[in-house]
Amino acid sequence: MPATTVYVAVLLATAGWLATESRSGQARFIRHISSNVHHLKVGKWWTLLASGLVVDGVPALLGIGAVAAALGLAEWRWGTLRGMGIFLFGHLVATLLTEGAMWLMRLAHLPGALSRARDVGISYGLVATVACLLAVGGERTRRYGLGLLTAALTTAWTIDHELADAGHLVALGLGVLAARSRWLSAHPDRGHG
Repeated sequence: MPATTVYVAVLLATAGWLATESRSGQARFIRHISSNVHHLKVGKWWTLLASGLVVDGVPALLGIGAVAAALGLAEWRWGTLRGMGIFLFGHLVATLLTEGAMWLMRLAHLPGALSRARDVGISYGLVATVACLLAVGGERTRRYGLGLLTAALTTAWTIDHELADAGHLVALGLGVLAARSRWLSAHPDRGHG
């Protein structure tokens, strides 16, 4: 699982370095790599990838452990290209869709549209990967696993109304969509059969 190993090592290194920084240094770094409307508008497209180098919203080791488990399983099951492809698909597309919605809200002068919103973290890729793994699981895994994940993410969005919570629901849908794709289903499953 080379991609999982490298990504986890980068996440650990980033988390370790951020832990040595002051609060203002951490905030400055996160502001700099956030893939928000402002950064995308001024051509900082590299933030789409750089934003996935930070664990945000949960303790770093918990988030890194979750990525190691989900991405490792996906990579073992489908190979490096497809496993990492699902993660990147969820991270990139969910980010673009949520920031696109924010841009449209800003264009229409709707309240709540923030062009410099903080948008960093591993969660969109993680949710998409977990949703994809659940969607290709057995009947019970699909029914109960996806149902519980959907209920948890919907509850979080209902309570918090945060951009990231909406992005998690988008990533869930992207993971289920990826599970139904020919690109994934054409590849033999190394984990079963």
